[in-house]
Amino acid sequence: MSLRLYDTATRTVRDFVPQEAGKVGVYLCGLTLQAPPHIGHLRSGVNYDVLRRWLLHSGYEVRFIRNLTDIDDKILVKAMEQGRPFWSIAYANEQKLAAAYRALNVLPPTYEPRATGHIPEMHELIARLIAEGHAYPASDGSGDVYFDVASYPAYGSLSGQRPEAMQPAGDAPDRGKRDPRDFALWKGVKPDEPADAYWPSPWGRGRPGWHIECSAMCWRYLGAEFDIHGGGLDLIFPHHENEIAQSQAAGLPFARYWVHHGLLSIAGAKMGKSAGNALDLDYVATLGVRPVELRYYYVAAHYRSVIDYSEDSLREAAITYRRIEGFVQRAAERVGAGTLGELPAAFSAAMDDDLNTSAALAVLHEAIRDGNTALAGTDDTAVRGALTQVRSMLALLGVDPLDGAWNGTGQDGELRGVVDSLVALALEQRAQARGRKDWAAADAVRDQLKQAGVVVEDTPQGPRWTIGEQH
Repeated sequence: MSLRLYDTATRTVRDFVPQEAGKVGVYLCGLTLQAPPHIGHLRSGVNYDVLRRWLLHSGYEVRFIRNLTDIDDKILVKAMEQGRPFWSIAYANEQKLAAAYRALNVLPPTYEPRATGHIPEMHELIARLIAEGHAYPASDGSGDVYFDVASYPAYGSLSGQRPEAMQPAGDAPDRGKRDPRDFALWKGVKPDEPADAYWPSPWGRGRPGWHIECSAMCWRYLGAEFDIHGGGLDLIFPHHENEIAQSQAAGLPFARYWVHHGLLSIAGAKMGKSAGNALDLDYVATLGVRPVELRYYYVAAHYRSVIDYSEDSLREAAITYRRIEGFVQRAAERVGAGTLGELPAAFSAAMDDDLNTSAALAVLHEAIRDGNTALAGTDDTAVRGALTQVRSMLALLGVDPLDGAWNGTGQDGELRGVVDSLVALALEQRAQARGRKDWAAADAVRDQLKQAGVVVEDTPQGPRWTIGEQH
């Protein structure tokens, strides 16, 4: 079975056939950098990281582009509110986003272009659209340039909306529009906005509209036609609808597959800064949930499903992951960490079926049950086989406990080394207390470690410690 993906454009699950054999081009709409990322944003990065890992495992060479919107109405509003340059706000939030993705073991993209770095490509696309009669400069001298929605008969096909039923585009005032549905490609300078937020153009000083930047960056890094365009369900209209219209009207075939992920809501409402319900990684840490456990929480749900966040569901996912981690640690202590191997056929079939991670995890848990049975016996070969399968599946999903990203040999390795040394010192003091039969002192060390979030388990191989609850 080969990979099949749900394509929003056709509303069907389709066999994935890349434009060029053995190579895949993927574009993911990244963040608008007006604020630090919340856990709803981060789901997108993890979902498409799993897709990318599966494509790599399947033997493809993957060019993965994830853009950054560093000039936008929302960023300019923040700049004026805070009295800061718009670019300093965008850069600070870019760094926070990068740190969050590292913490979640999201592979870095092949390229991560910024909108402000691609103004010439946007100008070229806009000029093409004007020449082909699909765009026009506003007649009021504002410097705005608009896409003519009526000139593109297929407008609305991605979202399934009828143009005559659409609301006016809200990305620019109607001052120079021929049709309220027309959307901005270029926004002329305004006197009440920051003086450094503009670039020269053939139509006057201004800045890009939101939609044109992605078309320009797709073209620059993936060519006129590429394989997969990704983003959240909330981007289908108007953002992705507008990308298709302006790209194809300019003569670019554009994306062959449209893959959209479900959102992360809270109490049924979309998570966001404006709604006052945005939760970030620091907040998750206060719940005693580690980044690896948050990643497991994401991948446990199918990427197209809506996750309605609650602390209880997040903690349940964390507890489940700790049981998985416990098996891996016990098995590795007995037979060694080993190496990664082939994936079970049922796991691969689930992943090929539109990245059905929930079905893939059912295969994982079955392998862990077999592994626990083997651990209760004396068959080290069975233990080793189960461990190899389990670690291989976890690695594909980016949550292998023995991956350097989590165990301290990768990111944050220095901090983990300090913790290792401190816990080792405490365990040595506990061992000395036990040696002189001072059980009260030994128990006190264990209790103090537990209060600090370090759980000690005595095993035939010696004490083993983990972060979090013991099960």
